[in-house]
Parts: sequence; C-alpha cells; structure tokens
Amino acid sequence: MKRNYYLFNPGRMSRKDNTLKFVAQNNDGLAVQTRHIPVEGVKSLYVFGSVDANSATYNFLGRKKVPVHFFDYYDHYTGSFQPKEYLLAGKMQLEQTKAHASMKKRMHIAQVILDAATHNMLKNIRYYDTRGKSMKDIIASLLHFKSEIPRTKSIPELMGLEGNIRQVYYSGFDIILDHFNMDGRSKRPPKNEVNALMSFGNMMCYTLCLDQIYHTQLNPTISFLHEPGTRRYSLSLDLAEIFKPLLVDRLIFRVLNRKEIKASDFNTSLGGIILKEKAKKTFIRLFDERGNETIKHRVLGKKVSYKHLIKLECYKLAKYILKIEPEYRPLKMWW
Repeated sequence: MKRNYYLFNPGRMSRKDNTLKFVAQNNDGLAVQTRHIPVEGVKSLYVFGSVDANSATYNFLGRKKVPVHFFDYYDHYTGSFQPKEYLLAGKMQLEQTKAHASMKKRMHIAQVILDAATHNMLKNIRYYDTRGKSMKDIIASLLHFKSEIPRTKSIPELMGLEGNIRQVYYSGFDIILDHFNMDGRSKRPPKNEVNALMSFGNMMCYTLCLDQIYHTQLNPTISFLHEPGTRRYSLSLDLAEIFKPLLVDRLIFRVLNRKEIKASDFNTSLGGIILKEKAKKTFIRLFDERGNETIKHRVLGKKVSYKHLIKLECYKLAKYILKIEPEYRPLKMWW
C-alpha cells in the first residue's frame, strides 16, 4: 500500500535502481544517515528540509507519478512538483473553463461549497454545545450567515460573507479549547500556538486535496470560490473549505485538549510561532491516521476513508461540470 513520506532533515535525494536514496546531512553538510525508499510504495513526498535532487531524480519521480510538495522554514506551502497530468482530458478542460466563465454556474458551485463548509463548521460547534460548552449565540450567528449564502450576487460578496462566517466560527475555538486561546485568525506569521497549528493543518489539508484532484480529470488551477492565481492550485483551496472542519479543526481540538501537543512544542523565538519538529511529526501522524479512518457511506453502502471522500468530491464536481449530474451536492457531515 502506498503512503506519504515526510522529509524534515536537510540532505540529498537521488535514484538508486528502483528506489529513492535519501542521505540526511547535519548542519555542516556531512552525511549522518542513509535511507532507501522503494518508489513503488511512495504516494507523495513532503519536503520540509533543504533537499537537493537532480533532474534525473525528478524524471524518475515523474514516470512513477509521485508528486513532491515543498514547504519553507516557516512551514508555508511554496509549491509542488507534479508529474505530467496523465488523466487530464480536453472535454473536461473545456467544460471546467466554461463553468468558471459562466457567472451563474460559478456562483452556484461557490455557494454550495461555502454552504457545505458552514454546515460542517456548525457540526463541530454543535458537538461541543451538547457537551457543556455554551455555543448558542455562535450557532445562531452561523445559521444567519448560512441563510444569506443563496442571496449573494457576486464572488467578492460571497467571500466577504465567508470571512464573517469564519470570524464567528473561530470565536468558538476559545470556548472549545481548555488551555489555549486563538484570539482570531492570524497568518504570516501566526501570533499564537492555535494559529500556528491551524496554518500547518490547513496546509496539510490543501496538499491532500491537491493529491486527490491530481487523480481525476479536474484541472487544479481552475476554481470557483477562490480566484485562480498564476502560481497556485486554487481548486484545492475550494475543496479544502469543505474538509478543514473535519480533518483539521477536530484534530486541533483533540491534540491541544488532550495535551498531545503542548505549549513547549512551539518555537517562539523567530519573530513568529512555529511548531517544533517533534510536534510536526505528531500532527502529521495523527492527520494521516485521521485521513485513513473510515465511515459507512450513505449512498455507496460501504465503508470509505475520509481521504477517499475527497476523491469522491472531485468526481461529484466533475460529473456536474460535464452535465452528467443535474446538481452538485458537496459533502455535509451526517455523523
């Protein structure tokens, strides 16, 4: 079974027969450990350290359809090496472009994505409301904003509403978390531990969505809720909105309330707050475990993983764009 590999140490990656050879280095550039990774078992590579590799290595990874995702010192996503788009089809490209260009169709897709995302946020808030955390005002505000989604007339208006929804939703984090405060969303740099953990988790969710899109005919650069950018896979941002409450936020609540990640697991001496390597590894391990958890699908009648739900989301969106299905209904948590 293929799995993701995460490279935290600086070093050099090269091809050795049918394996990847990774030589980890210390701060002086001296080799300290050599690891051989069978490429047939690699789904994706996540590079957090400074890793050197030549074109032959990337040609090898491209042929084996292994994407590589890169992150800077502060864990910001900086880009990806994506193998040749082996599933992209001309008809899908044309229809996805038409759907984006049609304001009516784009607005519909963007609205239902935000509606589903808000539904999933409400699921989290209601879960804690039933367990003694008073969330009545937050629930009422989220329901009000949710009812406004179908009335929006433009993408900027919809994104403004999304900002209001997020602000209200994040105010609940200070009630849910026992030992940490979020104090609103902050980025680049995050101003506290909760924001640092959220930035890291959102980045993991974004790249997971990108991996799943890659295995469908959808073009990851053509989006609907977020504006397409010249150097970003904006459709991943769209889909991540649906899955962040499920895959990231619930995990943040768990690791902080159970003290699986503590205040001492953050570095605050670099002009911002970032996770230490040990905490990154803990979060990544639990994130992978979360993605592999299964639930019984109401339509398919069988168990599917949370990770596979993202691929099913891609299929639903593609069928709507290709006019195979009359409606696009994004995932709304029912459990």
